[in-house]
Amino acid sequence: MLFHSTRGKDHNRTFEEVLMQGLAADGGLFMPDVWPQVDIEKIKTLDSFIDVAKCIVPLFTKSSFSDDEVLELLDDTWHDFSKENFAAIHKLDDTKSILELFHGPTAAFKDFGLQLAAAFFNKSLLKQNKTAIVLGATSGDTGSAAIDACKRFDSIKSFILLPDGNMSEVQRRQMTTVDSPNVFTLRVNGTFDDCQDIVKQAFNERSFLKDDQFLLAVNSINWVRIIGQICYYFYASLKTNELKDPLNFSVPTGNFGNVFACYSAYKMGMPLNKILVAVNDNNILHRFFSDNDYSRSKVSETLSPSMDISIASNFERLLYDFYSERDSSICDQFYRNFPKSPINLEKHMWEKSKDLFMSYSVDDFSTVKAMKDTYASYNYLIDPHTAVAIEAVDQINEKLNGNTLILSTAHPAKFPEIIKDADLELSEIPKTLLDVYNLKERATHMPASKELIFDFIIKNNL
Repeated sequence: MLFHSTRGKDHNRTFEEVLMQGLAADGGLFMPDVWPQVDIEKIKTLDSFIDVAKCIVPLFTKSSFSDDEVLELLDDTWHDFSKENFAAIHKLDDTKSILELFHGPTAAFKDFGLQLAAAFFNKSLLKQNKTAIVLGATSGDTGSAAIDACKRFDSIKSFILLPDGNMSEVQRRQMTTVDSPNVFTLRVNGTFDDCQDIVKQAFNERSFLKDDQFLLAVNSINWVRIIGQICYYFYASLKTNELKDPLNFSVPTGNFGNVFACYSAYKMGMPLNKILVAVNDNNILHRFFSDNDYSRSKVSETLSPSMDISIASNFERLLYDFYSERDSSICDQFYRNFPKSPINLEKHMWEKSKDLFMSYSVDDFSTVKAMKDTYASYNYLIDPHTAVAIEAVDQINEKLNGNTLILSTAHPAKFPEIIKDADLELSEIPKTLLDVYNLKERATHMPASKELIFDFIIKNNL
């Protein structure tokens, strides 16, 4: 299995090259040369998440690691989950269930993909006798999951940029209270887009790296994160109906990585009815699926901050694979002038959307209402991101056939202020979240300056 860029000029890459490179040299995103097919009958005989992962991950890794190496790595990859099955399913009614993806150490779904990526990062670095810097920007949970996944590996130093503003105190403290010599949290006086721009410049210039260092991407452009998420879609389908009938998945999303992982699982053989793309007021994806309008707009701060993103990075993969039918020249043309100019597909291309996708945009008022209604109807507390996904289902439920799994991407205890403002009460707080309130914050405050941040990395990259 080799990999290539959505834009066509970077190809014949091994799994290890894709892992360590992150973004393709031509600015595109890496894709597998073919969609490997999962042995569905074998999956049906399995029980645990790790056993399911062992059927999926090696399909992508053979160009760099033996199957035995990968299977051994997977035995020790996912750590500190509070539930043995990792991804519990909570039934709401006869047609709707919640897929709980918040039982990892940072209480968010990103533990799945980032723990897998970190384990492979470390394996590759040890093999090559090199070290690496992880540099990322976060609007919510990516930073804490990256820090937690990477901090146990001495080969990796993490520098995470936090924008001032819209994230909960516990989300911030999960990153700023980590006392580890290889973790550096920077509170940047700017927006998420300011932080993301600095990260993009860093990957272009790499001026702060030592000669024997890699710069690693931990956001969802890294294909290995997608692999980790593909695993829980197959696992959820197995636990729901033994992969006998196609399901709907309602996915709260900003950067589209979680949606694309669902699409990838479908391409690999998972039965699927519809993917419901659920977004907040930052609705570039809903505008595309409903009106063929993929244009950047100013980011609005909402009650679901992990989805406050103006451009959905992983959407490029769908444009390439689904709409352009793997014609990289078409995809390259789309992105030549984006985001200065919007992307509008030809009608016959865009109309393919209805075969697989639905979308809905949920404002803050409806988000709070969904939280209250879910608790009143089912005695079940949800976080605001999950509320966006539930509200989307409730609004278009008559258009959905069969059962729907709603992805719960974060524990409600990560948003205590929002829970309180909704006149709801937290009955359970994971210990990992309680602990951060008693720890000292250690973040460094910085302006949104590429030069100053690069200089900080150099001084701490000893």
